[in-house]
Amino acid sequence: MRGRFAWPIAVTLVVLILAAITLIIFLRVESWPARTAAQSTAGLEKLGRDVRAAFIDIAHLQPRITINNRVYLEQTTPTSELAILSRRMEVEHELLHTWAGSSKRVKLHGTFAVKAGFDLRHDLAVDVRPNEIVVQLPHAQLLGVEQDAVEVLAFENGFWNRISANDLQSELSILPQLARQKAAESNLPAEAERALQQQLNERIHTPQPLRLVFTGPVKKD
Repeated sequence: MRGRFAWPIAVTLVVLILAAITLIIFLRVESWPARTAAQSTAGLEKLGRDVRAAFIDIAHLQPRITINNRVYLEQTTPTSELAILSRRMEVEHELLHTWAGSSKRVKLHGTFAVKAGFDLRHDLAVDVRPNEIVVQLPHAQLLGVEQDAVEVLAFENGFWNRISANDLQSELSILPQLARQKAAESNLPAEAERALQQQLNERIHTPQPLRLVFTGPVKKD
């Protein structure tokens, strides 16, 4: 008699266990998209924080961060310029002027530090996406020219054609213009864009590519 009663109980327990397992599997399958989305969002937010930390390290500013076109962090630190490269430029210029058979000559050699980087008064934005990270910023440009040294290579007065203060001032003002022109011809702004890409790649290790998108026209110097 006890065997007859045991079988129905055992079958009932097996059915209940199978039903519980089925319910657990069903709930896991139903919640899988939500759990996956939550994990994906958390991963993208971590990438956003990593990108922010890299810009704080490189430029001492926090850019606007968006995740899938949703604003995650606003830009909070106002910064006008970000210098990426500084290049030493050496230039020379000569004034040779003859009047009534009398000649004057001035020749100067200048050494300048020319800086290239980005004008961040325009928007700097980072969009973190599942398949890529897009950093949007203006094209690089020459930011400044700083004089290191000026050497007088020639200073020759004519008998009645004398070198004036205006002559010297004019020659001195030409030197930084030549340094800026030389830097532009050597494509220093493009080097600054590549340097920023390299610095970000070295600091941010992500499974998806990090792409810089430069907006606006290339500034001509």
